Order: sequence, then structure tokens, then C-alpha cells
Amino acid sequence: MNIKPLGDKVVIKPLKVEEKTQSGIVLPGSAQEKPHQGEIIAVGSGVLNDKGDRVPLEVKPGDKVVYGKFGGTEVKLDDEEVVIIAEKDILVVLG
Repeated sequence: MNIKPLGDKVVIKPLKVEEKTQSGIVLPGSAQEKPHQGEIIAVGSGVLNDKGDRVPLEVKPGDKVVYGKFGGTEVKLDDEEVVIIAEKDILVVLG
């Protein structure tokens, strides 16, 4: 996949959702909650500050992150679901 987000945008590959509970109950697709964690696969070049200087993003490809439930846009690229989101909608980087 070759993708280059613009400005402060980040492309995230959501983590897979478990289809079974710990007790072994299989969950139908409608009962599964969408993941809000993922791995960053591409980042934009950053935003311009008031002086016109480009400020790079704090996150980088490979970072595992938690993002807001209603943030971003879901897109299908090369048969793979990804989320395009603004850096400000990323809540934390997981260590």
C-alpha cells in the first residue's frame, strides 16, 4: 500500500477484534465493538505554525495508538480497512 497523508493526517490500521469472548462465546459481527486501537502505517508532513514553519507530527509509522471513538474516516485500501485521522484525535501512544 502506497499512501501519503497530507498535513496533520495519520493513517491507522485498526487492530483485529476478538470474535470470541474469554468463555468461548462466538460474537456475531453486529455485537462486536469496533476497535479504537491500531498501528500507524503512514503520517503526513506536519502542520504550518503561525510563522510558516512546518511542525512535524509527534507520532511515527509503527506506533501503536488509541484514538477517539468517532474520530477519523474509515477507508478500504487494497482490500484492507484503514482509518484516516487527524493527529489531534489520537489520545495516547501505547508503549
